[in-house]
Amino acid sequence: MQKIRNIAIIAHVDHGKTTLVDKMILQGKIFRDNEKAGELILDSNDLERERGITILAKNVSVQYKDYKINIIDTPGHVDFGGEVERVLNMADGVLLLVDAFEGTMPQTRFVLQKALALGLKPVVVINKVDKPNCHPDDVNEQVFDLMFNLHASENQLNFKTVYGSAKQGWMSNDWRNPTKDITTLLDTILEEIPEPDIVEGTPQLLITSLEYSPYVGRIAIGKLTRGVLHSGDSISLVKHDGVSEKTKIRELMIFEGLSKTKVSEVRCGDICAIVGVDGFEIGDTIADYENPEALPPIAVDEPTMSMTFTINDSPFFGKDGKFVTSRHLKERLDRELEKNLALRVKPGVTADSFIVYGRGVLHISILVETMRREGYELQIGQPKVVDKNVNGQRCEPVEHLTIDLPEEFSGKAIEMATRRKAALLHIEHRDDRVHLDFDIPARGLIGLRSNLLTATQGEAIVAHRFKGFEPYKGDIEKRQNGSLVALETGMAIAYAMDKLQDRGKFFISPGEQIYAGQVIGEHSRSEDLSINVCKTKKLTNVRASGSDEKAILPPPVVFSLEEALEYIQEDEYIEVTPKYMRMRKIILNENERKRKSKA
Repeated sequence: MQKIRNIAIIAHVDHGKTTLVDKMILQGKIFRDNEKAGELILDSNDLERERGITILAKNVSVQYKDYKINIIDTPGHVDFGGEVERVLNMADGVLLLVDAFEGTMPQTRFVLQKALALGLKPVVVINKVDKPNCHPDDVNEQVFDLMFNLHASENQLNFKTVYGSAKQGWMSNDWRNPTKDITTLLDTILEEIPEPDIVEGTPQLLITSLEYSPYVGRIAIGKLTRGVLHSGDSISLVKHDGVSEKTKIRELMIFEGLSKTKVSEVRCGDICAIVGVDGFEIGDTIADYENPEALPPIAVDEPTMSMTFTINDSPFFGKDGKFVTSRHLKERLDRELEKNLALRVKPGVTADSFIVYGRGVLHISILVETMRREGYELQIGQPKVVDKNVNGQRCEPVEHLTIDLPEEFSGKAIEMATRRKAALLHIEHRDDRVHLDFDIPARGLIGLRSNLLTATQGEAIVAHRFKGFEPYKGDIEKRQNGSLVALETGMAIAYAMDKLQDRGKFFISPGEQIYAGQVIGEHSRSEDLSINVCKTKKLTNVRASGSDEKAILPPPVVFSLEEALEYIQEDEYIEVTPKYMRMRKIILNENERKRKSKA
Protein backbone atom coordinates (compact mmCIF):
# COMPACT_ATOMS: atom_id res chain seq x y z
CA MET A 1 0.00 0.00 0.00
CA GLN A 2 1.41 3.37 -1.06
CA LYS A 3 1.81 6.00 1.66
CA ILE A 4 -0.67 8.80 0.95
CA ARG A 5 -1.36 12.31 2.26
CA ASN A 6 -4.49 14.19 1.12
CA ILE A 7 -4.36 17.97 1.60
CA ALA A 8 -6.50 20.89 0.49
CA ILE A 9 -4.97 24.36 0.17
CA ILE A 10 -7.16 27.16 1.50
CA ALA A 11 -6.53 30.89 1.45
CA HIS A 12 -8.01 34.26 0.62
CA VAL A 13 -7.96 35.47 -3.00
CA ASP A 14 -4.47 36.35 -4.20
CA HIS A 15 -2.52 35.07 -1.21
CA GLY A 16 -0.49 32.74 -3.45
CA LYS A 17 -2.16 29.30 -3.31
CA THR A 18 -1.75 28.43 -6.96
CA THR A 19 1.85 29.71 -7.08
CA LEU A 20 2.70 27.51 -4.08
CA VAL A 21 1.11 24.41 -5.65
CA ASP A 22 3.09 25.09 -8.84
CA LYS A 23 6.30 25.14 -6.80
CA MET A 24 5.33 21.85 -5.11
CA ILE A 25 4.73 20.31 -8.53
CA LEU A 26 8.16 21.48 -9.73
CA GLN A 27 9.76 20.17 -6.52
CA GLY A 28 8.07 16.82 -7.23
CA LYS A 29 10.04 16.77 -10.53
CA ILE A 30 7.02 16.24 -12.72
CA PHE A 31 8.51 18.44 -15.42
CA ARG A 32 11.96 17.75 -16.76
CA ASP A 33 14.46 20.63 -16.94
CA ASN A 34 11.96 23.14 -15.54
CA GLU A 35 10.27 23.33 -18.94
CA LYS A 36 7.23 24.95 -17.36
CA ALA A 37 8.90 26.84 -14.52
CA GLY A 38 7.74 30.41 -14.53
CA GLU A 39 4.24 29.97 -15.90
CA LEU A 40 1.19 29.13 -13.82
CA ILE A 41 0.62 25.45 -14.41
CA LEU A 42 -2.65 25.07 -12.54
CA ASP A 43 -4.60 28.14 -13.63
CA SER A 44 -4.80 26.78 -17.12
CA ASN A 45 -8.02 28.53 -18.12
CA ASP A 46 -7.43 31.89 -19.94
CA LEU A 47 -9.85 33.71 -17.66
CA GLU A 48 -8.08 32.39 -14.56
CA ARG A 49 -4.74 33.66 -15.83
CA GLU A 50 -6.07 37.08 -16.83
CA ARG A 51 -7.89 37.75 -13.59
CA GLY A 52 -5.33 35.99 -11.40
CA ILE A 53 -8.05 34.03 -9.60
CA THR A 54 -8.74 30.31 -9.37
CA ILE A 55 -12.25 29.47 -10.54
CA LEU A 56 -12.29 25.66 -10.55
CA ALA A 57 -10.91 23.39 -7.84
CA LYS A 58 -8.13 21.22 -9.28
CA ASN A 59 -6.60 17.91 -8.22
CA VAL A 60 -2.91 17.11 -8.67
CA SER A 61 -0.44 14.84 -6.93
CA VAL A 62 3.25 15.11 -6.08
CA GLN A 63 5.67 12.27 -5.33
CA TYR A 64 8.00 13.16 -2.46
CA LYS A 65 10.36 10.62 -0.86
CA ASP A 66 8.19 7.49 -1.04
CA TYR A 67 4.94 9.34 -0.32
CA LYS A 68 2.21 10.45 -2.68
CA ILE A 69 0.77 13.85 -1.72
CA ASN A 70 -2.64 14.53 -3.27
CA ILE A 71 -3.13 18.30 -3.45
CA ILE A 72 -6.48 20.00 -4.00
CA ASP A 73 -6.12 23.64 -5.07
CA THR A 74 -9.32 25.49 -4.10
CA PRO A 75 -10.74 28.85 -5.20
CA GLY A 76 -10.49 31.63 -2.61
CA HIS A 77 -13.30 33.71 -4.04
CA VAL A 78 -16.61 33.53 -2.16
CA ASP A 79 -18.65 33.28 -5.37
CA PHE A 80 -17.01 29.90 -5.91
CA GLY A 81 -17.56 28.81 -2.31
CA GLY A 82 -19.65 25.94 -3.66
CA GLU A 83 -16.39 24.44 -4.97
CA VAL A 84 -14.46 24.71 -1.71
CA GLU A 85 -16.79 23.05 0.76
CA ARG A 86 -17.18 19.89 -1.29
CA VAL A 87 -13.51 19.32 -1.98
CA LEU A 88 -12.66 19.61 1.73
CA ASN A 89 -14.42 16.27 2.12
CA MET A 90 -11.59 14.62 0.17
CA ALA A 91 -8.83 15.99 2.41
CA ASP A 92 -7.36 14.70 5.68
CA GLY A 93 -5.68 18.00 6.48
CA VAL A 94 -5.43 21.55 5.16
CA LEU A 95 -2.66 23.96 4.28
CA LEU A 96 -3.82 27.36 5.48
CA LEU A 97 -2.00 29.98 3.45
CA VAL A 98 -1.88 33.55 4.81
CA ASP A 99 -0.26 36.68 3.35
CA ALA A 100 2.44 38.02 5.72
CA PHE A 101 1.33 41.60 5.00
CA GLU A 102 -2.48 41.39 4.77
CA GLY A 103 -2.96 38.81 7.52
CA THR A 104 -6.16 36.80 7.90
CA MET A 105 -8.96 37.93 5.57
CA PRO A 106 -12.71 37.17 5.41
CA GLN A 107 -12.38 34.32 2.92
CA THR A 108 -9.65 32.71 5.01
CA ARG A 109 -12.17 32.64 7.82
CA PHE A 110 -15.00 31.32 5.62
CA VAL A 111 -13.09 28.25 4.39
CA LEU A 112 -11.17 27.64 7.62
CA GLN A 113 -14.45 27.46 9.52
CA LYS A 114 -15.63 24.66 7.21
CA ALA A 115 -12.29 22.81 7.51
CA LEU A 116 -12.21 22.99 11.33
CA ALA A 117 -15.82 21.80 11.55
CA LEU A 118 -14.81 18.70 9.54
CA GLY A 119 -12.03 18.07 12.09
CA LEU A 120 -9.16 18.61 9.63
CA LYS A 121 -5.68 19.35 11.01
CA PRO A 122 -4.17 22.61 9.64
CA VAL A 123 -0.56 23.41 8.72
CA VAL A 124 -0.14 27.20 8.55
CA VAL A 125 1.99 28.68 5.76
CA ILE A 126 2.81 32.38 6.08
CA ASN A 127 3.59 33.41 2.51
CA LYS A 128 5.11 36.53 0.91
CA VAL A 129 7.54 37.21 3.81
CA ASP A 130 9.72 39.02 1.25
CA LYS A 131 7.19 41.89 1.08
CA PRO A 132 8.34 45.19 2.60
CA ASN A 133 6.63 46.13 5.92
CA CYS A 134 5.28 42.62 6.48
CA HIS A 135 4.91 41.24 10.03
CA PRO A 136 4.94 37.40 9.93
CA ASP A 137 4.98 36.91 13.74
CA ASP A 138 1.90 39.10 14.28
CA VAL A 139 0.11 37.26 11.47
CA ASN A 140 0.86 33.95 13.17
CA GLU A 141 -0.81 35.33 16.34
CA GLN A 142 -3.79 36.48 14.26
CA VAL A 143 -4.19 32.95 12.84
CA PHE A 144 -4.15 31.47 16.36
CA ASP A 145 -6.80 33.97 17.54
CA LEU A 146 -8.95 33.27 14.49
CA MET A 147 -8.82 29.50 15.08
CA PHE A 148 -9.61 30.01 18.75
CA ASN A 149 -12.65 32.15 17.82
CA LEU A 150 -13.78 29.45 15.38
CA HIS A 151 -13.77 26.90 18.26
CA ALA A 152 -10.82 24.83 17.02
CA SER A 153 -9.96 21.74 19.08
CA GLU A 154 -6.82 21.42 21.22
CA ASN A 155 -5.16 19.31 18.50
CA GLN A 156 -6.05 21.82 15.76
CA LEU A 157 -4.71 24.76 17.80
CA ASN A 158 -1.40 22.95 18.19
CA PHE A 159 -0.45 23.70 14.58
CA LYS A 160 2.96 24.00 12.94
CA THR A 161 3.85 27.21 11.04
CA VAL A 162 6.10 27.38 7.97
CA TYR A 163 7.30 30.72 6.58
CA GLY A 164 8.50 31.57 3.10
CA SER A 165 7.90 33.01 -0.35
CA ALA A 166 6.14 30.80 -2.89
CA LYS A 167 7.11 33.16 -5.69
CA GLN A 168 10.82 32.88 -4.88
CA GLY A 169 10.41 29.16 -4.21
CA TRP A 170 11.60 28.72 -0.60
CA MET A 171 10.06 27.69 2.74
CA SER A 172 11.66 27.65 6.20
CA ASN A 173 10.77 27.26 9.88
CA ASP A 174 12.17 30.74 10.53
CA TRP A 175 11.36 33.59 8.15
CA ARG A 176 14.66 35.32 8.90
CA ASN A 177 16.63 32.35 7.48
CA PRO A 178 15.63 31.70 3.84
CA THR A 179 16.37 28.22 2.43
CA LYS A 180 16.95 27.09 -1.15
CA ASP A 181 13.72 25.12 -1.76
CA ILE A 182 10.38 24.12 -0.23
CA THR A 183 11.39 20.75 1.28
CA THR A 184 10.73 22.15 4.80
CA LEU A 185 7.04 22.47 3.87
CA LEU A 186 6.85 18.99 2.30
CA ASP A 187 8.50 17.45 5.39
CA THR A 188 6.05 19.30 7.66
CA ILE A 189 3.12 17.92 5.62
CA LEU A 190 4.40 14.35 6.03
CA GLU A 191 4.85 14.87 9.81
CA GLU A 192 1.68 16.80 10.63
CA ILE A 193 -1.06 15.65 8.25
CA PRO A 194 -2.47 12.26 9.28
CA GLU A 195 -2.61 9.47 6.72
CA PRO A 196 -6.11 8.47 5.57
CA ASP A 197 -7.88 5.83 7.68
CA ILE A 198 -7.74 2.39 6.08
CA VAL A 199 -11.17 0.81 6.55
CA GLU A 200 -11.86 -2.75 5.45
CA GLY A 201 -15.26 -3.72 4.08
CA THR A 202 -17.53 -3.03 1.12
CA PRO A 203 -16.53 0.00 -1.00
CA GLN A 204 -17.87 3.47 -0.16
CA LEU A 205 -17.02 6.67 -2.04
CA LEU A 206 -18.72 10.05 -1.72
CA ILE A 207 -18.76 11.94 -5.03
CA THR A 208 -17.40 15.38 -4.10
CA SER A 209 -16.31 16.79 -7.43
CA LEU A 210 -16.72 16.17 -11.11
CA GLU A 211 -15.02 16.77 -14.43
CA TYR A 212 -16.56 16.85 -17.86
CA SER A 213 -14.95 15.31 -20.92
CA PRO A 214 -16.50 15.62 -24.39
CA TYR A 215 -15.40 12.01 -25.07
CA VAL A 216 -16.58 10.06 -22.02
CA GLY A 217 -19.08 12.49 -20.44
CA ARG A 218 -19.11 13.21 -16.74
CA ILE A 219 -16.35 11.84 -14.55
CA ALA A 220 -17.04 11.37 -10.82
CA ILE A 221 -14.24 12.30 -8.39
CA GLY A 222 -14.00 11.46 -4.71
CA LYS A 223 -11.98 9.82 -1.96
CA LEU A 224 -12.50 6.12 -1.38
CA THR A 225 -13.30 5.99 2.34
CA ARG A 226 -13.76 2.20 2.67
CA GLY A 227 -12.82 -0.98 0.82
CA VAL A 228 -11.29 -1.42 -2.63
CA LEU A 229 -12.64 -0.59 -6.12
CA HIS A 230 -11.69 -2.44 -9.30
CA SER A 231 -12.08 -1.39 -12.92
CA GLY A 232 -15.15 -3.22 -14.33
CA ASP A 233 -16.84 -3.67 -10.91
CA SER A 234 -20.63 -3.61 -10.73
CA ILE A 235 -21.68 -1.04 -8.11
CA SER A 236 -24.71 0.81 -6.75
CA LEU A 237 -25.13 4.56 -7.03
CA VAL A 238 -27.07 5.78 -3.95
CA LYS A 239 -28.85 9.11 -4.59
CA HIS A 240 -29.70 11.93 -2.14
CA ASP A 241 -33.23 10.57 -1.67
CA GLY A 242 -32.00 7.06 -0.85
CA VAL A 243 -32.89 5.51 -4.25
CA SER A 244 -30.09 3.29 -5.55
CA GLU A 245 -29.30 2.49 -9.19
CA LYS A 246 -27.17 -0.43 -10.43
CA THR A 247 -24.30 0.54 -12.71
CA LYS A 248 -20.78 -0.47 -13.73
CA ILE A 249 -17.34 1.18 -13.53
CA ARG A 250 -15.87 1.45 -17.05
CA GLU A 251 -12.53 2.97 -16.06
CA LEU A 252 -10.73 3.91 -12.84
CA MET A 253 -8.12 6.67 -12.77
CA ILE A 254 -5.86 8.17 -10.12
CA PHE A 255 -4.12 11.54 -10.19
CA GLU A 256 -0.44 11.45 -11.03
CA GLY A 257 1.13 14.86 -11.39
CA LEU A 258 -1.20 16.96 -13.50
CA SER A 259 -2.74 14.11 -15.43
CA LYS A 260 -4.84 11.06 -14.65
CA THR A 261 -3.51 7.52 -15.02
CA LYS A 262 -5.71 4.47 -15.62
CA VAL A 263 -5.40 1.80 -12.93
CA SER A 264 -7.00 -1.59 -12.36
CA GLU A 265 -7.74 -0.98 -8.66
CA VAL A 266 -7.92 1.83 -6.11
CA ARG A 267 -7.28 1.25 -2.41
CA CYS A 268 -8.98 2.96 0.52
CA GLY A 269 -7.71 6.50 1.20
CA ASP A 270 -6.76 7.46 -2.36
CA ILE A 271 -8.53 10.07 -4.46
CA CYS A 272 -9.76 8.68 -7.76
CA ALA A 273 -11.82 9.49 -10.86
CA ILE A 274 -14.51 7.08 -12.08
CA VAL A 275 -15.78 6.84 -15.68
CA GLY A 276 -19.01 5.10 -16.64
CA VAL A 277 -21.36 6.15 -13.84
CA ASP A 278 -24.20 8.17 -15.39
CA GLY A 279 -26.82 10.40 -13.81
CA PHE A 280 -24.92 11.10 -10.58
CA GLU A 281 -24.99 14.33 -8.59
CA ILE A 282 -22.52 15.77 -6.10
CA GLY A 283 -23.14 14.16 -2.72
CA ASP A 284 -24.26 10.77 -4.11
CA THR A 285 -22.48 7.64 -2.84
CA ILE A 286 -20.85 4.88 -4.87
CA ALA A 287 -21.39 1.74 -2.80
CA ASP A 288 -21.46 -2.06 -2.89
CA TYR A 289 -23.63 -3.76 -5.56
CA GLU A 290 -25.39 -6.14 -3.14
CA ASN A 291 -25.57 -4.13 0.11
CA PRO A 292 -25.37 -0.42 -0.73
CA GLU A 293 -24.74 1.86 2.27
CA ALA A 294 -24.97 5.63 1.71
CA LEU A 295 -22.60 8.20 3.23
CA PRO A 296 -24.12 11.45 4.59
CA PRO A 297 -24.71 13.71 1.53
CA ILE A 298 -23.13 17.18 1.19
CA ALA A 299 -25.26 20.27 0.90
CA VAL A 300 -24.34 22.62 -1.95
CA ASP A 301 -24.95 26.32 -1.19
CA GLU A 302 -28.14 27.83 -2.53
CA PRO A 303 -27.91 30.51 -5.26
CA THR A 304 -28.39 34.10 -4.06
CA MET A 305 -28.71 35.95 -7.38
CA SER A 306 -30.54 35.54 -10.69
CA MET A 307 -30.24 37.07 -14.17
CA THR A 308 -32.23 36.74 -17.36
CA PHE A 309 -30.32 35.31 -20.35
CA THR A 310 -31.99 35.73 -23.73
CA ILE A 311 -31.08 35.61 -27.42
CA ASN A 312 -29.64 38.70 -29.09
CA ASP A 313 -32.45 40.43 -30.99
CA SER A 314 -30.76 43.79 -31.58
CA PRO A 315 -30.40 45.20 -35.13
CA PHE A 316 -26.76 43.99 -35.10
CA PHE A 317 -27.48 40.35 -34.20
CA GLY A 318 -25.49 37.62 -35.95
CA LYS A 319 -22.74 39.96 -37.18
CA ASP A 320 -20.18 38.69 -34.69
CA GLY A 321 -21.05 35.37 -33.14
CA LYS A 322 -21.42 31.82 -34.43
CA PHE A 323 -24.11 30.73 -31.92
CA VAL A 324 -27.12 33.03 -31.87
CA THR A 325 -30.32 30.93 -31.52
CA SER A 326 -32.17 29.96 -28.34
CA ARG A 327 -31.37 26.30 -29.06
CA HIS A 328 -27.64 27.10 -28.95
CA LEU A 329 -28.14 29.04 -25.72
CA LYS A 330 -30.12 26.23 -24.08
CA GLU A 331 -27.57 23.57 -25.05
CA ARG A 332 -24.69 25.68 -23.71
CA LEU A 333 -26.45 26.32 -20.36
CA ASP A 334 -27.29 22.61 -20.05
CA ARG A 335 -23.62 21.78 -20.61
CA GLU A 336 -22.62 24.29 -17.91
CA LEU A 337 -25.03 22.68 -15.43
CA GLU A 338 -23.16 19.39 -15.90
CA LYS A 339 -20.09 20.82 -14.16
CA ASN A 340 -21.07 24.07 -12.43
CA LEU A 341 -22.76 23.06 -9.22
CA ALA A 342 -23.92 26.30 -7.69
CA LEU A 343 -25.77 27.17 -10.94
CA ARG A 344 -29.50 26.65 -11.63
CA VAL A 345 -31.40 27.37 -14.86
CA LYS A 346 -35.18 27.80 -15.27
CA PRO A 347 -37.23 28.75 -18.34
CA GLY A 348 -37.83 32.51 -18.59
CA VAL A 349 -40.96 34.55 -19.27
CA THR A 350 -40.63 34.23 -23.06
CA ALA A 351 -39.76 31.13 -25.08
CA ASP A 352 -36.31 32.54 -25.95
CA SER A 353 -35.22 33.47 -22.41
CA PHE A 354 -33.79 31.62 -19.41
CA ILE A 355 -33.38 32.63 -15.78
CA VAL A 356 -29.90 31.70 -14.51
CA TYR A 357 -29.34 31.51 -10.74
CA GLY A 358 -25.82 31.74 -9.25
CA ARG A 359 -23.80 32.67 -6.16
CA GLY A 360 -23.10 36.29 -7.12
CA VAL A 361 -22.43 38.72 -9.95
CA LEU A 362 -18.88 37.41 -10.44
CA HIS A 363 -20.02 33.78 -10.62
CA ILE A 364 -22.51 34.50 -13.44
CA SER A 365 -20.32 37.03 -15.25
CA ILE A 366 -17.50 34.46 -15.53
CA LEU A 367 -19.98 32.19 -17.33
CA VAL A 368 -21.01 35.03 -19.69
CA GLU A 369 -17.37 35.91 -20.38
CA THR A 370 -16.58 32.26 -21.17
CA MET A 371 -19.57 32.03 -23.52
CA ARG A 372 -18.70 35.17 -25.47
CA ARG A 373 -15.17 33.82 -26.01
CA GLU A 374 -16.68 30.62 -27.40
CA GLY A 375 -18.59 32.64 -30.02
CA TYR A 376 -22.02 33.11 -28.40
CA GLU A 377 -24.21 36.19 -28.75
CA LEU A 378 -26.68 36.82 -25.94
CA GLN A 379 -28.38 39.49 -23.86
CA ILE A 380 -28.42 39.68 -20.07
CA GLY A 381 -30.86 41.45 -17.81
CA GLN A 382 -30.28 43.24 -14.51
CA PRO A 383 -29.09 40.99 -11.61
CA LYS A 384 -31.83 40.28 -9.08
CA VAL A 385 -31.52 38.88 -5.58
CA VAL A 386 -33.31 35.62 -4.72
CA ASP A 387 -35.76 36.16 -1.84
CA LYS A 388 -37.14 33.42 0.41
CA ASN A 389 -40.34 33.10 2.39
CA VAL A 390 -39.53 32.01 5.98
CA ASN A 391 -42.55 31.46 8.29
CA GLY A 392 -44.66 33.83 6.21
CA GLN A 393 -42.04 36.60 6.33
CA ARG A 394 -40.11 37.89 3.30
CA CYS A 395 -36.40 37.23 3.82
CA GLU A 396 -33.40 38.13 1.68
CA PRO A 397 -29.78 36.92 1.57
CA VAL A 398 -27.44 38.91 3.81
CA GLU A 399 -23.66 38.97 3.35
CA HIS A 400 -20.87 39.72 5.81
CA LEU A 401 -18.83 42.51 4.19
CA THR A 402 -15.31 43.65 5.12
CA ILE A 403 -13.59 46.72 3.70
CA ASP A 404 -9.92 47.41 4.28
CA LEU A 405 -8.88 50.94 3.25
CA PRO A 406 -6.74 54.01 4.16
CA GLU A 407 -8.00 55.93 7.17
CA GLU A 408 -8.88 59.16 5.33
CA PHE A 409 -11.51 57.34 3.19
CA SER A 410 -13.23 55.45 6.04
CA GLY A 411 -16.02 58.01 6.53
CA LYS A 412 -16.90 57.91 2.84
CA ALA A 413 -16.96 54.07 2.84
CA ILE A 414 -19.21 53.90 5.92
CA GLU A 415 -21.60 56.39 4.35
CA MET A 416 -21.75 54.46 1.06
CA ALA A 417 -22.37 51.13 2.81
CA THR A 418 -25.01 52.40 5.25
CA ARG A 419 -26.94 54.05 2.40
CA ARG A 420 -27.29 50.51 1.06
CA LYS A 421 -28.83 49.28 4.35
CA ALA A 422 -25.54 47.91 5.76
CA ALA A 423 -25.10 47.68 9.53
CA LEU A 424 -21.61 48.57 10.83
CA LEU A 425 -20.45 45.89 13.29
CA HIS A 426 -16.81 46.66 14.03
CA ILE A 427 -14.00 49.14 13.26
CA GLU A 428 -10.35 48.19 13.70
CA HIS A 429 -7.31 50.41 13.10
CA ARG A 430 -4.21 48.70 11.63
CA ASP A 431 -1.33 51.20 11.20
CA ASP A 432 -2.58 53.79 8.68
CA ARG A 433 -5.41 51.57 7.42
CA VAL A 434 -8.88 50.85 8.81
CA HIS A 435 -10.69 47.52 8.76
CA LEU A 436 -14.53 47.78 8.66
CA ASP A 437 -17.03 44.94 9.21
CA PHE A 438 -20.66 45.16 8.04
CA ASP A 439 -23.74 43.02 7.54
CA ILE A 440 -25.28 44.04 4.21
CA PRO A 441 -28.17 42.74 2.07
CA ALA A 442 -26.83 40.96 -1.05
CA ARG A 443 -28.59 43.49 -3.31
CA GLY A 444 -26.64 46.29 -1.59
CA LEU A 445 -23.41 44.75 -2.90
CA ILE A 446 -24.40 45.24 -6.55
CA GLY A 447 -22.30 48.16 -7.76
CA LEU A 448 -20.74 48.86 -4.35
CA ARG A 449 -17.28 47.56 -5.19
CA SER A 450 -16.70 49.78 -8.26
CA ASN A 451 -18.05 52.85 -6.42
CA LEU A 452 -15.76 52.18 -3.45
CA LEU A 453 -12.71 51.78 -5.69
CA THR A 454 -13.50 55.10 -7.36
CA ALA A 455 -14.04 56.86 -4.02
CA THR A 456 -10.81 55.50 -2.48
CA GLN A 457 -8.57 55.96 -5.57
CA GLY A 458 -8.34 52.18 -5.98
CA GLU A 459 -7.08 51.56 -2.43
CA ALA A 460 -10.05 49.67 -0.94
CA ILE A 461 -9.88 45.88 -0.50
CA VAL A 462 -13.45 44.59 -0.52
CA ALA A 463 -14.51 41.05 0.40
CA HIS A 464 -17.79 39.44 1.39
CA ARG A 465 -19.21 36.04 2.32
CA PHE A 466 -22.74 34.69 2.56
CA LYS A 467 -24.16 34.86 6.09
CA GLY A 468 -27.78 33.70 5.81
CA PHE A 469 -31.34 34.82 5.13
CA GLU A 470 -32.72 37.67 7.25
CA PRO A 471 -35.96 39.73 7.14
CA TYR A 472 -36.20 42.18 4.20
CA LYS A 473 -34.39 45.43 5.04
CA GLY A 474 -36.42 47.85 2.89
CA ASP A 475 -35.76 49.62 -0.41
CA ILE A 476 -32.28 50.72 -1.45
CA GLU A 477 -31.76 53.86 -3.50
CA LYS A 478 -30.87 53.11 -7.13
CA ARG A 479 -28.55 54.92 -9.49
CA GLN A 480 -29.55 58.58 -9.65
CA ASN A 481 -28.91 59.43 -13.31
CA GLY A 482 -30.95 58.45 -16.35
CA SER A 483 -29.57 57.12 -19.64
CA LEU A 484 -28.74 58.85 -22.91
CA VAL A 485 -30.44 56.75 -25.58
CA ALA A 486 -29.66 56.80 -29.32
CA LEU A 487 -32.50 58.02 -31.51
CA GLU A 488 -31.19 56.77 -34.87
CA THR A 489 -29.21 53.84 -36.25
CA GLY A 490 -25.94 54.81 -37.94
CA MET A 491 -22.44 56.04 -37.19
CA ALA A 492 -21.75 58.34 -34.21
CA ILE A 493 -20.45 61.70 -35.49
CA ALA A 494 -18.01 63.84 -33.46
CA TYR A 495 -19.78 67.06 -34.54
CA ALA A 496 -23.12 65.93 -33.05
CA MET A 497 -21.50 64.51 -29.87
CA ASP A 498 -19.61 67.77 -29.32
CA LYS A 499 -22.87 69.75 -29.38
CA LEU A 500 -24.44 67.32 -26.83
CA GLN A 501 -21.59 67.23 -24.29
CA ASP A 502 -23.55 69.23 -21.71
CA ARG A 503 -26.20 66.48 -21.64
CA GLY A 504 -23.95 63.98 -19.81
CA LYS A 505 -21.11 61.45 -20.21
CA PHE A 506 -20.73 59.24 -23.31
CA PHE A 507 -19.98 55.50 -23.42
CA ILE A 508 -19.13 55.51 -27.16
CA SER A 509 -16.45 57.04 -29.38
CA PRO A 510 -17.03 58.94 -32.64
CA GLY A 511 -17.09 56.61 -35.65
CA GLU A 512 -18.77 53.74 -33.74
CA GLN A 513 -21.82 52.04 -35.28
CA ILE A 514 -24.86 52.41 -33.03
CA TYR A 515 -28.57 51.57 -33.27
CA ALA A 516 -31.79 53.26 -32.14
CA GLY A 517 -32.52 52.30 -28.52
CA GLN A 518 -28.87 51.71 -27.57
CA VAL A 519 -27.74 53.31 -24.29
CA ILE A 520 -24.83 55.51 -25.36
CA GLY A 521 -24.25 57.56 -22.22
CA GLU A 522 -25.36 58.71 -18.79
CA HIS A 523 -27.72 61.68 -18.58
CA SER A 524 -26.81 64.51 -16.21
CA ARG A 525 -30.40 64.36 -14.85
CA SER A 526 -32.54 61.60 -13.40
CA GLU A 527 -34.76 60.85 -16.43
CA ASP A 528 -33.78 59.18 -19.74
CA LEU A 529 -33.11 61.39 -22.76
CA SER A 530 -33.17 60.34 -26.43
CA ILE A 531 -30.53 62.12 -28.54
CA ASN A 532 -29.36 61.98 -32.14
CA VAL A 533 -25.58 61.62 -32.41
CA CYS A 534 -25.65 60.67 -36.11
CA LYS A 535 -26.41 64.23 -37.24
CA THR A 536 -23.77 65.63 -39.63
CA LYS A 537 -22.90 69.26 -40.16
CA LYS A 538 -24.84 70.99 -42.95
CA LEU A 539 -22.23 72.13 -45.45
CA THR A 540 -22.39 75.62 -46.97
CA ASN A 541 -19.96 77.41 -49.23
CA VAL A 542 -19.43 80.12 -46.65
CA ARG A 543 -16.12 79.88 -44.82
CA ALA A 544 -15.42 81.94 -41.70
CA SER A 545 -12.66 81.72 -39.13
CA GLY A 546 -15.07 81.09 -36.26
CA SER A 547 -17.41 78.51 -37.81
CA ASP A 548 -14.99 75.59 -38.14
CA GLU A 549 -13.86 74.97 -34.56
CA LYS A 550 -12.53 71.49 -33.74
CA ALA A 551 -14.65 69.06 -31.75
CA ILE A 552 -12.77 68.13 -28.55
CA LEU A 553 -14.38 65.18 -26.75
CA PRO A 554 -13.35 63.61 -23.44
CA PRO A 555 -12.59 59.84 -23.64
CA PRO A 556 -15.70 57.62 -23.28
CA VAL A 557 -16.50 55.72 -20.05
CA VAL A 558 -15.62 52.04 -20.64
CA PHE A 559 -17.27 49.36 -18.48
CA SER A 560 -16.11 45.86 -17.65
CA LEU A 561 -18.83 43.19 -17.78
CA GLU A 562 -19.32 43.21 -13.97
CA GLU A 563 -19.52 47.00 -13.87
CA ALA A 564 -22.07 47.01 -16.71
CA LEU A 565 -24.21 44.42 -14.89
CA GLU A 566 -24.11 46.57 -11.79
CA TYR A 567 -24.89 49.72 -13.80
CA ILE A 568 -27.93 48.80 -15.95
CA GLN A 569 -31.50 49.53 -14.89
CA GLU A 570 -34.53 47.26 -14.91
CA ASP A 571 -35.64 48.28 -18.41
CA GLU A 572 -32.18 47.66 -19.93
CA TYR A 573 -30.20 44.69 -21.26
CA ILE A 574 -26.50 44.14 -21.93
CA GLU A 575 -25.87 42.78 -25.41
CA VAL A 576 -22.76 40.57 -25.32
CA THR A 577 -21.06 39.36 -28.52
CA PRO A 578 -17.52 38.00 -29.04
CA LYS A 579 -16.19 41.47 -29.96
CA TYR A 580 -18.61 43.99 -28.44
CA MET A 581 -20.54 44.73 -25.29
CA ARG A 582 -23.36 47.25 -25.61
CA MET A 583 -26.07 48.47 -23.24
CA ARG A 584 -29.56 48.92 -24.68
CA LYS A 585 -33.18 49.49 -23.74
CA ILE A 586 -35.30 46.33 -23.75
CA ILE A 587 -37.85 48.21 -25.93
CA LEU A 588 -35.82 49.86 -28.70
CA ASN A 589 -38.57 52.04 -30.22
CA GLU A 590 -38.93 55.36 -28.38
CA ASN A 591 -42.68 55.75 -28.98
CA GLU A 592 -43.35 52.25 -27.67
CA ARG A 593 -41.25 52.99 -24.59
CA LYS A 594 -43.31 56.12 -23.88
CA ARG A 595 -46.59 54.24 -24.33
CA LYS A 596 -45.39 51.49 -21.96
CA SER A 597 -44.28 53.95 -19.28
CA LYS A 598 -47.66 55.71 -19.42
CA ALA A 599 -49.49 52.39 -19.17
